[in-house]
Amino acid sequence: MNKPSASMPHTDDAENRELLPLSPRASSLDPLGQLLPQAGDPGSEKKSKRTAADYRALWKTAIHQQILLLRMEKENQRLEEASRDELHIRKMKLNYQEVSECSKDAQALWERKLTAPGRTTVPQDKEEMYRALCQGVPKSRRGEVWLLLSHQHRLRHRLPPRQLALDTHYHDLLKQLTAQQHAILVDLGRTFPTHQYFSAQLGAGQLSLYNLLKAYSLLDTEVGYCQGISFVAGVLLLHMSEEQAFDMLKFLMYDLGIRRQYRPDMVSLQIQMYQLTRLLHDYHRELYNHFEEHEICPSLYAAPWFLTLFASQFPLGFVSRIFDFVFVEGTEVIFKVALCLLGSHEGEIVECDSFESIVDYLKTTLPALSHTQMEQTIAKVMEMDISKQLQAYEVEYHVLQDEMLESGPLPDDSERLDKLEKTNAQLKKQNMELLEKLQAARQKIQTLETSMENFLSRESKMKHMIRSLEQERAAYQRTIERMRSCLPPDALTDVEMTQIKTGPNGKAKTAAKKP
Repeated sequence: MNKPSASMPHTDDAENRELLPLSPRASSLDPLGQLLPQAGDPGSEKKSKRTAADYRALWKTAIHQQILLLRMEKENQRLEEASRDELHIRKMKLNYQEVSECSKDAQALWERKLTAPGRTTVPQDKEEMYRALCQGVPKSRRGEVWLLLSHQHRLRHRLPPRQLALDTHYHDLLKQLTAQQHAILVDLGRTFPTHQYFSAQLGAGQLSLYNLLKAYSLLDTEVGYCQGISFVAGVLLLHMSEEQAFDMLKFLMYDLGIRRQYRPDMVSLQIQMYQLTRLLHDYHRELYNHFEEHEICPSLYAAPWFLTLFASQFPLGFVSRIFDFVFVEGTEVIFKVALCLLGSHEGEIVECDSFESIVDYLKTTLPALSHTQMEQTIAKVMEMDISKQLQAYEVEYHVLQDEMLESGPLPDDSERLDKLEKTNAQLKKQNMELLEKLQAARQKIQTLETSMENFLSRESKMKHMIRSLEQERAAYQRTIERMRSCLPPDALTDVEMTQIKTGPNGKAKTAAKKP
């Protein structure tokens, strides 16, 4: 450091404040300045002088402060990058079209409900919550709305202790091994294969889905893992974090009782198929008779609707809207949506005159809903109330089962009946597997068709470019011919001789001299 010359006046505090913040001479920011002798201190023998050790200590402090600032800048930069990545992933997750846009009034209403004090401890009016749900849910806050609805349901309905899920932490479950690992890994690629978040093999989406399904298979050993749960878990992951999705999956399975349809005996699913048949008989008699005539049972087309909550075949925006109502009404919403879909397509289904054409229409054409059809279906669902019919049909099913058990099979037919039941169970299982494979194959075909369209478009562009180049080449040739016709014969002969003597690189050829 250069010491100030004696001819310069002594610097005051105002000048010190204008120095760099980390300069050793900035006494106002110097943490060691109070420990060193300052100018004007009484009893100081060298008032305006500092030793080399003093300056060395000041520079050491300044360097340490600069290192801390650099570390803070790097940490801030890392946090900013992480925030950008998180926003990108969130945008990727919510990349679907809403059924209907949420109005500003509805957004403000949900904002008040999501920030209200005591929202997780004080029950709110159920009718008011349902009216708010009918007005729409903002896509960016849908996960928070589902969490709020689950808290409100748990406040009003307390499950008996024997029906509650085990209180095991999510991260503790991830440390364990599951016997369902192979089945889960096989289904990862079949779950939302066209969605950007889940399409990358063993990407962030598939890894989160694997963790969630693994944790639930360890938590619920009776159900373990069943085909269809992956789509439900996938929808939850698109709107919230892994731990929140795990809690919501437990809520759907245990609090709302959806896990009953995934049990190995599938009794609950059989009851649901019977209830749907009875609803068709009451609401759409012509369609019911058409199905009976061609021997089409609901398990052929409606089983995936119930097992995946419509997520395996229908647009994601439509499925998310169904989930909104599932968190309030439970599985009753699935019956309403199924009934509305079948009713709105009744005319087209009746026109199908064979078993194959009906099944193909139900599996391929019906799920391809337009935006208007989705809005109309949700509007009808909000107006329907079939809770009493569902309860009556469930009782009716159990009465019929009891009558069949009391009558019992004939002694000669008991063994044959057992074989038929086993065969039926195997066929049902094979049917579900084939349905999953067919869905994956169709989605792959759609991807290939999109790629082929892109290739065809590129081929058309290349052909157009080739035609343009050929036209340009023809124009150049005509120009050359006109130029040749304008040249005198002697000049044309000189040009031809020049072309002969000039090599391919434009350099004149020279004959090799003999010695």
